[in-house]
Amino acid sequence: MRISLIGTGRVGSTLAYTLLLRGLGEELVLVDRDRETAEGEVLDLKHVEAFTGHPAAVRAGELDDTAGSDIVILSCSVPWKPDYTSRADMGRDNLDLFREIVPPLAQASPNAKFLVITNPVDIMTYHTIKLSGFDPSKVFGTGTLIDSARFRTMLSARMGIHPDDLRAYILGEHGDSQFPEFSLAVAGGTRIVGDEATREIFRRASRSGFDVVNRKGHTNYAISMAAALVVEAMVWDTHRTMPLSVLLDGFLGIRDVCLSLPVVIGKDGITHVFEPDFGDDEVAALHRCADVVRQTMSDMEIS
Repeated sequence: MRISLIGTGRVGSTLAYTLLLRGLGEELVLVDRDRETAEGEVLDLKHVEAFTGHPAAVRAGELDDTAGSDIVILSCSVPWKPDYTSRADMGRDNLDLFREIVPPLAQASPNAKFLVITNPVDIMTYHTIKLSGFDPSKVFGTGTLIDSARFRTMLSARMGIHPDDLRAYILGEHGDSQFPEFSLAVAGGTRIVGDEATREIFRRASRSGFDVVNRKGHTNYAISMAAALVVEAMVWDTHRTMPLSVLLDGFLGIRDVCLSLPVVIGKDGITHVFEPDFGDDEVAALHRCADVVRQTMSDMEIS
């Protein structure tokens, strides 16, 4: 299996390392605007192979070298600029970048699945679907997977239960309007109640990414593990259920916008999108998420 990783910054390079350690893919192609940086990452990763039981062909390349990829991961982004005043500003520049790279990537690998990490991830996932012309089941973003993992980890500490044994999601936008889904949140068949304590845990989880950035300037480890979980589900066809950013097509009357819902993912991409039985407040929250993402997309179109 050939996996192409576009963008070898902090997230991309950490993800490449994670994929190599976990033995995901026989071939890994790294592409970056700075070819020398990509080549440096390749050299470092080749030295890792001596310490793993999962040798893989790792190489640097250009967009053309990704041809025939089974999975294409988009972790590339423009750098944050001092004059940015909102996510829409960065999104506008990232959209220009995606307009440049997504069509040739799609043409080179027409049977690939695209995993989008670049922020604002819901919007970039939407535009990757449009720019590639791929079926929406083949294009998805990491969305609230990392937010949900943070949420479960914090709930785990309070409840004394392993995070994997908790069924609790943060859904909607990977951003300020995201919300916890308590209607179906359970542990051992018992409801996890949305009381003040658990809602405060949600609030802390939703802010935790900013806490990391404020201290070290970026996030890279957790998002790389989240993306690796998605890749693993495709490589090994595990049919895992996880919240990912996908194109909504009529759920609760919401269309033509990407938001996170629980999905099943395997070797063919998204095989099922769940439509949870939301409570009234959660229905309203999902609609707010759609409105926020659409407004940001509209702001991005203003030059």
